[in-house]
Amino acid sequence: MEAVKSSVEKVLGKLSLSDAQEPSAEEVQSLRSKYEAVDQGHVFALWDKLSSSEKATFYQQLAKFDPARVAKLSEEALNPPPPAETPKVEPLPEDATASILDSPDSSIQAWHELGLELIARNEVAVVLMAGGQGTRLGSSAPKGCFDVGLPSKKSLFQLQAERIYKVQELAAKKAGNSKAIVPWYVMTSGPTRGPTQAFFEENKYFGLSKENVIFFEQGVLPCISNEGKIILESKSKVAVAPDGNGGIYRALIPEVLPDLKARGIKHVHAYCVDNSLVKVCDPVFIGFSASKDVDLATKVVRKRNATESVGLILLKNGKPDVVEYSEIDTETAEAKDEKNKDILKFRAANIVNHYYTTRFLNTIPDWVDEMPHHVARKKIPFCDTATGEQHKPEKPNGIKLEQFVFDIFPRIALDKFACLEVKREDEFSPLKNARGTGEDDPDTSKRDVMNQGKKWVEAAGATLVSEEASTGVEVSPLISYGGEGLEFLKGREIKGPAVIDKE
Repeated sequence: MEAVKSSVEKVLGKLSLSDAQEPSAEEVQSLRSKYEAVDQGHVFALWDKLSSSEKATFYQQLAKFDPARVAKLSEEALNPPPPAETPKVEPLPEDATASILDSPDSSIQAWHELGLELIARNEVAVVLMAGGQGTRLGSSAPKGCFDVGLPSKKSLFQLQAERIYKVQELAAKKAGNSKAIVPWYVMTSGPTRGPTQAFFEENKYFGLSKENVIFFEQGVLPCISNEGKIILESKSKVAVAPDGNGGIYRALIPEVLPDLKARGIKHVHAYCVDNSLVKVCDPVFIGFSASKDVDLATKVVRKRNATESVGLILLKNGKPDVVEYSEIDTETAEAKDEKNKDILKFRAANIVNHYYTTRFLNTIPDWVDEMPHHVARKKIPFCDTATGEQHKPEKPNGIKLEQFVFDIFPRIALDKFACLEVKREDEFSPLKNARGTGEDDPDTSKRDVMNQGKKWVEAAGATLVSEEASTGVEVSPLISYGGEGLEFLKGREIKGPAVIDKE
């Protein structure tokens, strides 16, 4: 992590607030009137006590918000409509779903080949949601910088970059092209923007072309008090919070959508950074989605058991949606599939892994303002606008507003929505908790990558020998994307733990 800190310091050292100038009295009054018009004029209560530089930066922050929109969101959040009646939930219709677990090999191969063909045409891009910090992992760095403990010491960012590199290579080879390009759009948050870019610079973009790695930032929203007022963090700063992974849609508008159009991109794969097994730009998923001509598709894994607390993708009142575990009663959660009593009726666990067409993403400006916001009640440090004193509350004193990426699902026509079930052990190993937790932590992430590699090398005809039964193999994504290309290992004896990073 020292390299990360050094890189961050270099980037931050280049930043300067000297360009920010104190606004004129007219500019201040104009902005103040907008806040006062929606009863939020208190944000200027301590204005006269600020230094010139504080006024400059505070004005810049306040000018970025639309106070009327903030006031409207605050009113809706604090005065929600009465709870709706218990929704009617049903599994997605069969014609909208498929499963890697039971689809014919011929279908999977056809999807794979179509996906590679689209990638080779330079029609596919990837969007990474990487705004989170590794706080729960014991790190202040962006989550993508985290090393789960693999023998190679590769970070999540590096593993994912190398999968993009490899899939470009596979697509180009399949099509007989000199190269294929998959642009990678990396969404950060305000706190992670600088450290993330610094990490990529320090590591030379992990072998990818710099011009094909594009950083953009998710938005933030002011924190709101229980009384509906914008909370000040200090005399010269509004308390803010990221607008959730659903903020991706608004964040795409200024720079990413125009760039997708300029590059001729038609298909987009979007996913979260904290999954050590994620198949970035998965040809099978791209091909499956494109073959069905849907606007939005999602990957799911099979729910482990009736009590696993995961969101489920299903039909809610006849529309595609995600229903949280807490919203489903025990009888529904335990219901068995009518055709196969060995599996759950509602089993499509959400892993935040989606496909979009750019024709759909280009409609974002038409509906983004209608997306709902969800309330999280929090203890938010605040500045008393009467005294200028700062306080740390002992109980929740306000709310943070966020959106979820799946909030858009109900707007999608059912014939334009699809769902692909994949194998958990092949594609989903989330990193959520600190080491030693025993679930969704660095140790389980490492174990899952090593187990996958072990399976691949043994399928290729190699023999793994080790004194420990749990020892596995790390196969570099630069050598194999999904288990292919390992024929050179046939007949070899591999002593674990091992790293396969060259032929």
